[in-house]
Amino acid sequence: MNHRSKKSKIINDPIYGFVTLPGDFISDLINHPYFQRLRRIKQLGMTNLVYPGALHTRFHHAIGAMHLMTEAIDVLRSKEIEITDEEAEAVTVAILLHDIGHGPFSHALEHSIAKNISHEDFSSLLMEKLNKEFNGKLTLAIKIFNDQYKKKFLHQLVSSQLDMDRLDYLKRDSFFTGVSEGVISSDRIIKMLHVKNDELAIEEKGIYSIEKFIIARRLMYWQVYLHKTVVAAENMLVNILKRAKELSSQGEELFATPSFTVFLKNNYHKKDFIAYPGLLETFALLDDYDIFTSVKVWMHHPDKILSTLCMNLVNRKLFKIELTKEKIDPAYKKQLLARTAKLFKVTEKEALYYVASGEIENSAYKTNIVKINILMNTGKVLDIAEASDQLNTAVLSKTVKKYFICYPKNLNA
Repeated sequence: MNHRSKKSKIINDPIYGFVTLPGDFISDLINHPYFQRLRRIKQLGMTNLVYPGALHTRFHHAIGAMHLMTEAIDVLRSKEIEITDEEAEAVTVAILLHDIGHGPFSHALEHSIAKNISHEDFSSLLMEKLNKEFNGKLTLAIKIFNDQYKKKFLHQLVSSQLDMDRLDYLKRDSFFTGVSEGVISSDRIIKMLHVKNDELAIEEKGIYSIEKFIIARRLMYWQVYLHKTVVAAENMLVNILKRAKELSSQGEELFATPSFTVFLKNNYHKKDFIAYPGLLETFALLDDYDIFTSVKVWMHHPDKILSTLCMNLVNRKLFKIELTKEKIDPAYKKQLLARTAKLFKVTEKEALYYVASGEIENSAYKTNIVKINILMNTGKVLDIAEASDQLNTAVLSKTVKKYFICYPKNLNA
């Protein structure tokens, strides 16, 4: 991979210091409007309502993951793992663009803007579009991204239980939130990388760094990604969009940017984005600003439900939330709906906009998918669950499920 060119640029990253962009093609992709859009999408959605410093963007994260990938390639090559220049560039492009399909507020609105289509699907569609624009230069990167390339370890660097994506977001998110439990030793983990039987592995002396990585991931999910106040805020935003779409479907003209209006008035599915390429272009214009500008304007909309929800979100008067290990009692939810309907003078069906329930899951390490391999000094490869003498993988690999119900705080007044 050509690290020096006439377009070579350096970005000063708060986590890693000076990051060099590896070559002209990478620079061209970063300068593309699809990628620049990531500057306008917060990495952690509504999390800044709990941790005020969490205002970093998907752009930050993508650049960081790209930097870690270049380091990982150098380490593996130094251990005589064959990675051609073409493969090095392709796997770097794959990690750079892995989040390019994220919509506004990242995961918070994953299934609200469009139905049955994930950000990974959008990333694939946008990469295919870029591939046409760049005359096929992303073909290998797309193969690696989709795990269709012969060297499987390259895909694992992009997407696995120990990929450059996770190494960056844990370190970056812990930094910007100030949650020190998420701090990991990404430098040491990368230095310990190896490949055995076409699969990524960590040398035995790096085992304690992996143990800390798994525990840090578990703690970050409970303290940051699934923090109960964040869950409450995200459900408010989801219900705001739900109400706005319902009003729009009834013929109500709502303030929104042209690109946002398209999605307010229609319920698109994955097949629509494949059938109508122009729709993907419209999606690629959406970012956090489209949504939150609309929310601010809707604070003064005549519809009481929409205006109340928007005003409360903007002013951080969030839902009260209860978390429990048991499923929410339907009778309790019905009681809350009745009290909410009475308080806000709405029907019980309309009260569902104020009362939200669901479940959240946390699984730090999944033993049923590609495992984290430890390369023992003997040459034998063991799953981290077998190799560790400290890690209680029976606990950490168990999916912990919690149930929640949100409702207005003044319901108890």
